[in-house]
Amino acid sequence: MNVKIKEAAVRLCGKGRRRDAGMVTSEYAMGIIAAVGFALLLYEVVTSGQVRTELQDIVKRALSARM
Repeated sequence: MNVKIKEAAVRLCGKGRRRDAGMVTSEYAMGIIAAVGFALLLYEVVTSGQVRTELQDIVKRALSARM
C-alpha cells in the first residue's frame, strides 16, 4: 500500500512528467509578429517629422554643450 501512495505522490508532484520549459513554435511565431509590429510602430514614430526634429535638436544641444 505504501508503494501506491508514493507513486500517487510522485504523479501529483509532477516528478516523472515531462515539463515544458519554453514556448512552442506557435508562441514563438506570435512573439516575433508582435515584436516586428512594435518595431514598425516605433520606427514610424521616431521617423515622423516632429519627433525627428526634436531628436536632432537634442543631439545638437548635447554636442554643443560646454564641459
